[in-house]
Amino acid sequence: MLLKLFRLIVQCESHRRGPGVRRLLRHALFRRAVRPLTAALIAGLFPFAAWAGTAVPRCNNPFDLLRLASPLKRLQHRLTTTDPITVVAIGSSSTAGAGASSPAKSYPSQLEAALKAHFRGHTLTVLNRGVNGEEIGDMLKRFGTDVVALKPDLVLWQLGTNSVMRDQQIGAHGSLIRDGLRQIRAIGADVVLIDPQYVPRVIAKPDAERMVEFLALTAKQENIDLFRRYELMKRWYQVDHLSFDTFVSPDGLHLNDWSYACMAKGLADVIAEAAQRPVQAATVRSSR
Repeated sequence: MLLKLFRLIVQCESHRRGPGVRRLLRHALFRRAVRPLTAALIAGLFPFAAWAGTAVPRCNNPFDLLRLASPLKRLQHRLTTTDPITVVAIGSSSTAGAGASSPAKSYPSQLEAALKAHFRGHTLTVLNRGVNGEEIGDMLKRFGTDVVALKPDLVLWQLGTNSVMRDQQIGAHGSLIRDGLRQIRAIGADVVLIDPQYVPRVIAKPDAERMVEFLALTAKQENIDLFRRYELMKRWYQVDHLSFDTFVSPDGLHLNDWSYACMAKGLADVIAEAAQRPVQAATVRSSR
């Protein structure tokens, strides 16, 4: 019934200048109902309708900025076999997909599609294990069931944002992160840390930059990879001159459909390169 009504609305709106529709539009009830209903249907069915009539921003992910420091050896080996590949994305609300129009628009869902395009012929699954509001300690409590038990080949660990938002002591997180890394290494999985997002409510916090620097240092010390989401989004704002409205949800904290998609594309590109990179070509990113 909804589809029939939608088709009627589209037909009427498309031929609104015809004599028959002019008679319909003169009917007060139709005039009052058709446009709000059309808008509601379009908003629900086409989340990017807001871009209608304007150019969709270009997704700019400089490879040199995002390139992972080390090759992903476990994933590299998996690609030489026909075994299925499992990726676990663990984190808080920006992993769960807060700010997206649907679960399919979260970064893990869009990453799965992007990785499948890179690794054609391989069975690949990205499991979303994001939980709203969690900090590093909360995530560690779930590692047994949401990471270790799933036997992933690659773990994407998004962390740090909620600790910044709640003004937690940054230094206290070092031992927690190392505990998580120990558990991931014990199952032989690759790991990529994902740092906080560059959004108004995060950058307003005095320790936002310190958290980003702390995670970068931790990744370097532990010889693991880091996806520099903060610097990527900062570049969108400062270099590409995109407004926050373009890539931040109305709450000023989470990403939106466009930025989740752009992030997923950039992450997929560097994962694919690191998984196919000759080991001797690995380089350690110098601190900035």
